[in-house]
Amino acid sequence: MAFVGPNGETPTAADQLSLTPEDMDKIKAGNFTAAFVWHEDSALVKAVESGARKQFEKLGIKVVATTSADFDAAKQANNVQSVLAKNPNVIVTIAVDPTSAAAAFKPAVDKGTKLVIMTTPPKGYKAGQQMVGIVTMDLAAMGKANAEMLGKALNGKGKVGYLYHDADFWFTNQRDKAFKDWLAYLYPDIQIVAQQGFSDPARTEDIANAMLTQHSDLNGMYVAWATAADGVLSALRSAGRKEVKVVTNDLEANQAADLVKGGNMAGMVNNGSVRVGEGLATMAGYGLIGKKAPEMVVGAPKTATKDTIADAWRDDYAQDPPASVTK
Repeated sequence: MAFVGPNGETPTAADQLSLTPEDMDKIKAGNFTAAFVWHEDSALVKAVESGARKQFEKLGIKVVATTSADFDAAKQANNVQSVLAKNPNVIVTIAVDPTSAAAAFKPAVDKGTKLVIMTTPPKGYKAGQQMVGIVTMDLAAMGKANAEMLGKALNGKGKVGYLYHDADFWFTNQRDKAFKDWLAYLYPDIQIVAQQGFSDPARTEDIANAMLTQHSDLNGMYVAWATAADGVLSALRSAGRKEVKVVTNDLEANQAADLVKGGNMAGMVNNGSVRVGEGLATMAGYGLIGKKAPEMVVGAPKTATKDTIADAWRDDYAQDPPASVTK
């Protein structure tokens, strides 16, 4: 259950990533530019970009473009070409599809543009070669935190449905597996009696309905991420199953509101999004001045329960949770 990167990278704690005053002076003197080539446009991505932009500003790095691929690999490839026309010195990105991204980002590599990766790199790209490095959260710790929250909510025993991300996406795959492994290790009296993968979040309501029909004694569920949990919550409400407890990753307002009012949500795990953004921009600084960066930098997630949601939200988004959550 130890956490390693997609190419076996050894994790380094986020607080080990830092630039000296001399490093910062060199970066400022370079008049460098940066661009974001994202996989989607979500609250998480906006928070990551916000953290990165603040750090880029401190380093005197100008942002010249930001794009979203809407989880479409072909669109991301086109976005790479559009961004390269602006000649950024560094691109901050996450691969929609690692295999096709290897070819999509090759023109950037060939041009000498520094690539800094949030979590999922193009296939075959290595730190210090095609990319500067990876910045992410400790995905094993996220899985463990979900297992602990669900275990406590079920008092250490019960039957669980497991809705995992059925796609080759290292980030979600690691989190999902970590939850499953830690649940079995920490709570041997909790059984996963139903498991089903999904690639389309719109399918989770149907999946949850089927699980509830097949297992009337189900009392817990894990869902790969928060917006996908919407369908699960809808299924539980329609079935009048208030006692079934749900855990998931990411902080989104709908699920957080359910958590605060004592609904089905038992807990959520945040991404430290602003911290990730700051780390990405700092790692970009390493690449721009030729300073050797750690292969992979990881931050520690925070858990969000009814009592800790405000702190977890501020850590994730650098702002208070919206009124729809707290009231």
